[in-house]
Amino acid sequence: CLMFVSCILFLITPAPNNTHHNGAKVPEHLSPHRRIVDPRERTRKLPVRVQSLLAQSQIVGDHLQEVKDGSKTLEEAIHLSVNKQGSGIGSSAHIGAGALSRNVKSAPMTLNEILAFLNSFVKKLTASNVKNKHATFHGIWSAYHDLVAKHLYPWDQEYLRRMPPRRQDGSIYLSVVSFRDEFCVETLKDAFNKAKNPDNLFIGLVQQNCEEEKCRHGSNVGPDPDCYNLFCSSHMGKKYCNNGQIRLLRMKEAESLGPYMARYFASKLWMGEQWYMQIDSHMSFLQNWDALSIQMLEKAPSEKPVISHLPIPNTSNLQEKIAVAATRLCGAVFATSDIEGQIIRLEGSYNYDRVKLDTPRFAPFVAAGYLIAHSDMLRDVPFDPFLPYLFLGEEILLSARLWTSGYDIFSPTISLVGHRYERNQQPKFWEAIHMAFTNGVHNPLQMLVLNRIKQQLGYPESARDMIKPKTLLTAVEQYSMGHSRSLDEYLKIVGLNVSLKEVTYTAWCETGQPPPGFEKHNHLYNS
Repeated sequence: CLMFVSCILFLITPAPNNTHHNGAKVPEHLSPHRRIVDPRERTRKLPVRVQSLLAQSQIVGDHLQEVKDGSKTLEEAIHLSVNKQGSGIGSSAHIGAGALSRNVKSAPMTLNEILAFLNSFVKKLTASNVKNKHATFHGIWSAYHDLVAKHLYPWDQEYLRRMPPRRQDGSIYLSVVSFRDEFCVETLKDAFNKAKNPDNLFIGLVQQNCEEEKCRHGSNVGPDPDCYNLFCSSHMGKKYCNNGQIRLLRMKEAESLGPYMARYFASKLWMGEQWYMQIDSHMSFLQNWDALSIQMLEKAPSEKPVISHLPIPNTSNLQEKIAVAATRLCGAVFATSDIEGQIIRLEGSYNYDRVKLDTPRFAPFVAAGYLIAHSDMLRDVPFDPFLPYLFLGEEILLSARLWTSGYDIFSPTISLVGHRYERNQQPKFWEAIHMAFTNGVHNPLQMLVLNRIKQQLGYPESARDMIKPKTLLTAVEQYSMGHSRSLDEYLKIVGLNVSLKEVTYTAWCETGQPPPGFEKHNHLYNS
């Protein structure tokens, strides 16, 4: 009892100091009785067992099996495990690596802190993959789930609590994920060369390469080109790398978890930039793309705009297309292939508009390979760490989560980026999955994980009581739909019936008008 009381008093009692978390001195007249405490300092007063769990980013303790069989949520298991040790942390807390209470203010995580954890997690992932080399697809999922539940999820909840504040300086954070991509370095060079304000551009690069002398997949016979090193050693790249404008997470080919999880990792390298943009690593840019992107976001009739479409091919001359309205992503279909689980797939973008307007037009969907948004998106709609091995489903899920969280989707007024679509001879991440485990395992593994997405979208065959294993629903509420608008309303507006697998033509996107419920903006699009 005394320990419980002492822990509580320790957690709620501030200690005077005049040192800020970044090492700078805070003037005494501004903060005479308060300091921002390093959360690691607080853990030193906790029981040894809890300190050990925190240090390992593992707070689930002995309750993992209860999470796996669905009798407890991951949040409940975390609190039970910590409270069992007599830490005195209340049941409402988010507990992670170093997290102690929602009510305790902690400094934002530093980039070094983030990278240290992510690199540590990737090492654990590698060890798990080796151990489960010959596992079935169910065994692969089970091993991944347990690893994330013990380590990555608690850390992620702590990260979300300690995200940096959003800056108001016009900065753009560009998320770039590269899988063995020889065009990656040209993408980085073009982004900086064509930017109007390159000093305000910050890139988070997740580089997944084969580093062996003989690579087994794709056209490369030796180690893949090192995008980061090639860019940073170039004449134009040195300046930006020395300024800390390129943040890197290295992963080996066999450690790849697919494009969605690569974007998850890249999102954690954001350091408070005002705008968030994500692209593929084989793109080209229009001159002044950064300033034009911000201009579009500011002209969109929304407090939370997201601009996205499927970019035109990189073989197109972007400068010549500047007088033409950009394409818009309006169509969706239910996949019919046996290996796609009837997931909703987005169709190509088309030129619907004869007149180019300065105001972005509403659109129903986002494309994962190109979008730019208010960076609070990373706080409001965080990437889900329980979605590995996917090549399908991320776009419709992200579209629905954004819309239900109060974000409005628009197409760009002009094409700002081009995409290299012809990559038939390039390595594919599912080949790396087969290399890490056994040949042919990716398709059934993806089909299994897709059930987590389908459950969130309301597919009746993936309802909560139908899904097995129950681990597919671990912490799903933390990464699901928002509360600003309903999923049913979204699906109706975009013309999707997940029960009947039917698509209804809605006309508003193709004609360039606002969707139902947004008629107050009609006057902006009457041309």
